[in-house]
Amino acid sequence: MRILKYIFLLVLLAFVGVTVYVATQKGDFEVSKSMVIHSPKSIVFDYVNDYKNWETFGSWMTKNHDITFNYPAKTMGAGANFSWQKDGDEGFIKTYFVKENDSLVQKGNFNGTTATIHMKFKDTVGGTKVTIHSKGKMDLLTKINTFFDGGMSNILTDAFEKSLRNLDKTLDYEMKTYSIKVNGIVQRSSGFCLKQTVSCKIKSLSKNIKIIMPKMVHFFKKNQLAMAGKPFVQYERYDVANDIVTFSVCVPTTKQVFVTSGSDVTSGEIVPFTCLKTTLTGDYSHTQEAWTKARKHIADNDFQENFAGKYTEVYTKTIDDIKQPSKWVTEIHIPVFPKTPVAEPTFVLPTTPAAEPAETTTSPTETP
Repeated sequence: MRILKYIFLLVLLAFVGVTVYVATQKGDFEVSKSMVIHSPKSIVFDYVNDYKNWETFGSWMTKNHDITFNYPAKTMGAGANFSWQKDGDEGFIKTYFVKENDSLVQKGNFNGTTATIHMKFKDTVGGTKVTIHSKGKMDLLTKINTFFDGGMSNILTDAFEKSLRNLDKTLDYEMKTYSIKVNGIVQRSSGFCLKQTVSCKIKSLSKNIKIIMPKMVHFFKKNQLAMAGKPFVQYERYDVANDIVTFSVCVPTTKQVFVTSGSDVTSGEIVPFTCLKTTLTGDYSHTQEAWTKARKHIADNDFQENFAGKYTEVYTKTIDDIKQPSKWVTEIHIPVFPKTPVAEPTFVLPTTPAAEPAETTTSPTETP
């Protein structure tokens, strides 16, 4: 029994010694990892810039399916953030600086351990070189936990490497997997909506849609409004010569809703019109190709575009429905004039009036 006490005492002393040793070590850490992502820089940057996409490539996110993620209205650009919880643990990351297609600076906190994260995106042979650099300070509990796993530097290096590898695989498949189908002539129904209208340069269109769309959805949730359908974008003006586009991000409502004066959100009406419907299944980067295919169908089938109508994109399946871009669904509606049906020619057979000689007949007539 005395020997067991000695053994227990030695184990206890060893544990205390290790704990004291770990506790007295520096809590600072600094880690960098780079990898070439085989996709264009703009696509890589846009994908990483939106926190909602992190679930598809973050190493610790993809392997922990019981994590609860919380997203605010703004998940991309400066000021964007998100948080998560799992088994009593919680974390938070916020973006503080953005240089378009070049770099991101973020700060995070995980159970008291804080870190600054710098991401750099650079064109290189074969794609985009992405470098992740993290510098931070651990709390006591994190120092103890990471010590037995090889230290924070080893843990983060492994996590960054796996995340970058996942990002490469995700973009390679998700960006290249898509389909475009011309559905045919349909009728857009009438209704009411709430909308936010913005003007910007054409190259900034996609970015602004991604920013405003979640804000509109958040507006509905915050004010407990019922959505009567999927969000859509309605183009008010598309001026290539002056490089400007005016568009409205709209969300259908079950009835007409009036908003307080001064709000960015206004009340709108959905006007019915005849249109050619084309469906894109895949990432939004293929939207222009879908528009081109739709217009070719219009030209090949002798339809006429109705420029007085509303050109529309309906987002029937988005990142809020499914994380994989290859499964997103966007409907493009181009207003057209319905074709006037042409009646088949009708021939009137020759008749023999009773009062006229038999050899006298009337000529066949044709009805248009």
